[in-house]
Amino acid sequence: MNYWPLVGIAIVVGGFALRFNPLLVVVAAALATGVLAGLDLVAVIQALGSAFNDNRYISVTWIILPVIGLLERYGLQQRARAVIESVRGATMGKLLVIYLLFRQITAAIGMKDIGGHPQTVRPLVAPMAEAAAEMSHGELPEDKRQKVLAMAAATDNVGLFFGEDIFFAIASILLIQGVFESYGYPLTPLQLSVWAIPTAICAFIIHGWRITAFDRRLGRIPRRAVT
Repeated sequence: MNYWPLVGIAIVVGGFALRFNPLLVVVAAALATGVLAGLDLVAVIQALGSAFNDNRYISVTWIILPVIGLLERYGLQQRARAVIESVRGATMGKLLVIYLLFRQITAAIGMKDIGGHPQTVRPLVAPMAEAAAEMSHGELPEDKRQKVLAMAAATDNVGLFFGEDIFFAIASILLIQGVFESYGYPLTPLQLSVWAIPTAICAFIIHGWRITAFDRRLGRIPRRAVT
């Protein structure tokens, strides 16, 4: 038995322990494993390229994140704050309740990727919620500011989680259908989607109440002038 291909494992362990670039470590380990297993170097590189090409959705992440980072560098968050500051009567509670409704509706019709933490919450929703809270309650202590940002992220989670099950052509509905069918309860995806609507409504009411209650608690913080 040829144990030399196991050198790839040692490369991974050593590279991560020395905190080298993870991508370079994984590629080096793959090349070493293939060559030591007796494969031609060109064939190993071809296999890596084919795997990457067959899973192109991985590259989408590496395209989106730099784009968002570039937009933030040129003032996307500041623009988002400016927009909400120009809206008369805007509050953090109203903003997040509206976003919760938007997130649930879009997820319910299958548009679950229209929002999300990296592409929506961090660059847009979170700074807008923070600006709205400061407009209503003045400058926030750091711990309260972090809670505002966390509430923005939680709102996205709740909206997506309880909205996507209304869309019958989604993996979670098919999983639930399979579990029920294995226990002798044949249900169609449409039936499961219909019964997800009351849950989504309850989630909207409960989390909407949590948002407005949190906004009221912020109002009890002693106001400080915004510098």
